[in-house]
Amino acid sequence: MARARGANAIMAAAFETTYGTPPTTGYRKLPFVSSNLGEEQGLIQSDLLGYGRESLPPTKDVINNDGDVVVPIDLRNFGNWLKLFMGAPTTTLDAGGNIHVFTSGAITLPSCTVEVGLPEVPSYGQNYGVRGNTMRVQMQRSGLLTATLGLIAQGEKKLTATGAGTPAEASVERFSPFQGKITRDGVDLGSVVSADFTYSNNLDKVETIRGDGRIEDADPGMVMMSGNISVRFRDTALLDQATAGTPVELTFGWVTDAGRSLIFKAHAVYLPRAKTPVTGPNGVQATFPWQAAKDMTLGKTVTVTLTNNVTSY
Repeated sequence: MARARGANAIMAAAFETTYGTPPTTGYRKLPFVSSNLGEEQGLIQSDLLGYGRESLPPTKDVINNDGDVVVPIDLRNFGNWLKLFMGAPTTTLDAGGNIHVFTSGAITLPSCTVEVGLPEVPSYGQNYGVRGNTMRVQMQRSGLLTATLGLIAQGEKKLTATGAGTPAEASVERFSPFQGKITRDGVDLGSVVSADFTYSNNLDKVETIRGDGRIEDADPGMVMMSGNISVRFRDTALLDQATAGTPVELTFGWVTDAGRSLIFKAHAVYLPRAKTPVTGPNGVQATFPWQAAKDMTLGKTVTVTLTNNVTSY
């Protein structure tokens, strides 16, 4: 029996027809950087008196399966995670690039089964009833572009053989940080040093009393998108916007060419007034911690457009 190594770990996922029921087919191999999905069950210390100073055995607590998965933001595979967080996209097939449009605010969201396999042991953790809670993305000039996904699962089955069969696999083509682009009302926003944003479904665990100690489900709450933009202070455009209190449309994305791109569009972003601290002889920067809200005309907060050569998600 060999020792497990992360280099050989395999992640496969498939969308569920029934919440909490792992599919037998339809799995896709997905690239990932790290994962801490898996069940954990704590212990509650005994509170009984009258048996002396020595502790009595603890009692098992409920079972939880929450964790972060860090994945690359790439051209093809990332669309599966967008579907988990926002629901199935509206897809337009085009010879120049298939356009997948994901929108926030769906009443119901899909769930999936995520299997993390360690073939050397062998051990395969089949996490079922997985829903997408938070998605965090950092934009900067260099480095590797990833998204940190906060997931909530109902449970986990430990298998000695994969339940994913031979999963389908799409080639990995990562977007690069230097391809990043931020616009304000359709115009490039200059002098941006860094930016980050978090999309959240604010999932509400349904913690009912049941024999297996697991949650019943995780229901979608209010959609929220917020983040920070740090800019070199060269004009008062954002400060004026913040002072006026009127919303602005911001987009965050990466464009390889006309047929390969990923764009997050927050339709109504509110900016707070921000300080412009002077901390030394170098350039002055201002950081704006913004919040997005529903655009009253469009009726949604966020639209994500992924253009690639994938037919459907």
